[in-house]
Amino acid sequence: MLFYFTGTGNSLYVAKGLERQPISIPQVMHREDLIFSDDRIGIVAPIYGHEVPAMVREFLEKATFQTPYFYMILTYGNRHGGAAELAQALCARCGIPVRYINLVHMVDNWLPAFDMEEEQRKDKHVEEQLAAIQTDVAQKVAWIAPVTEADRAAHQAFLAGMRLAPPDAWQHLLRVSQDCIGCGICQRVCPSASIRLVEGRAKHVPGRCQTCLACAHVCPRKAVQLTVPEKNPSARYRNPHVTLQELIQANQQPGCAGPAETEGGRV
Repeated sequence: MLFYFTGTGNSLYVAKGLERQPISIPQVMHREDLIFSDDRIGIVAPIYGHEVPAMVREFLEKATFQTPYFYMILTYGNRHGGAAELAQALCARCGIPVRYINLVHMVDNWLPAFDMEEEQRKDKHVEEQLAAIQTDVAQKVAWIAPVTEADRAAHQAFLAGMRLAPPDAWQHLLRVSQDCIGCGICQRVCPSASIRLVEGRAKHVPGRCQTCLACAHVCPRKAVQLTVPEKNPSARYRNPHVTLQELIQANQQPGCAGPAETEGGRV
């Protein structure tokens, strides 16, 4: 059994490499029964600010995992800032004995800092990393990715920077331009229903936004934009092995069907 959270498909791609039918966290979060039993249970998620997204943390806090082998795979693009150690501490707070935590270095989709065209030209040897993890998980290896003092310092520097920003800064990162055509794709890929169609146009609703940037990356008109400068405003990203329909199936929340689906069409 394997659960995942994905914004632009990287973590979904990794999850599909580990389990034939991985389970989307946004699709099970609202279930009353969050007790899961299996011989092996894993979590695949990206790291934002070196830690798992808020929704993944909430899932770990709410769910009960009955398994002798619990593992986590964390995807990141630039630096991980000791993500394995931070995830291990989270699991400890949740009462989850974690046996294995590893990292996968992939394309970084953080638009304020990275040019998606440049990122996609880099060979980060994803397949080699994934093959090694597949072997470890199949053999139920017990291992936590090592963390250095430089990693810890990077995370502390990030936290220091965040203390200078408003507490809800990430909730106001997105805006919708006049180029919006009301196609509804953005709301269908949002895992927290934080972007909705209102009177035929997309509107970002702060509060539970995960800052995964899925909505900005998939908008066909690039109408979902950031309130801060972007490295390359004309470049967007979706993992080449993941379809738009897969992102929608992973993240679409009840009541968030776009016009295309409402009219019986397909994306």
